[in-house]
Amino acid sequence: MSFDIIGAGFGRTGTLSLKGALEQLGFGPCYHMMEVFKNPEFMKYWGAAARGEEVDWQEVVKGYRSGVDWPLSTYYAELAETFPEAKVILSVRDPQGWFKSLHATIFAAENQARFQEADTPQDMRDMGRRIMIDTFDGKNDDEAHAIAVFNKHIEEVKRTIPAERLLVYEVGSGWEPLCTFLDVSVPDTPYPSVNSTKDFKEKSPGAASEDLK
Repeated sequence: MSFDIIGAGFGRTGTLSLKGALEQLGFGPCYHMMEVFKNPEFMKYWGAAARGEEVDWQEVVKGYRSGVDWPLSTYYAELAETFPEAKVILSVRDPQGWFKSLHATIFAAENQARFQEADTPQDMRDMGRRIMIDTFDGKNDDEAHAIAVFNKHIEEVKRTIPAERLLVYEVGSGWEPLCTFLDVSVPDTPYPSVNSTKDFKEKSPGAASEDLK
């Protein structure tokens, strides 16, 4: 099985819906943070990557045809180099809406604390630190700074990935741009829409951190 699609977008940019869309189009299974929590043995790779250790990216995504969301998107450049034929999808959304959604869900205080609890496995703590702290220079609660990091990431992906290999996918764009980019037919079913902030909040506290869109 080849790894065909690399998602470079941050969490809370419609990545769980995108996962469902890619799987519906035949590019599944699709890696997502949900897969890490479903398969605890995967955590060792992300802990190692967070510590700057060498990681076998082919082993990390073995058995998957695509991948989106954190932590995978943090390493989009390494994956793009490892899989030079894979296409890259950069999911984006309104920055202010993204920040609001992020801090109502993944980066809510209770979730940030959970990743740093003493009984949390070290690999998970290191992965959480890489996403929640290191990515945002320790200032993920500073809206202006977090949005600047978000925008810088978008520009960096656009600068480093050749245009013919990249789709900048705006949340809410539906099937057409995605199917055109992937050269597949548009389904006759609605584009998936899952894991809204409301959906996230309605889950139990334990489940919420297991579905980091």
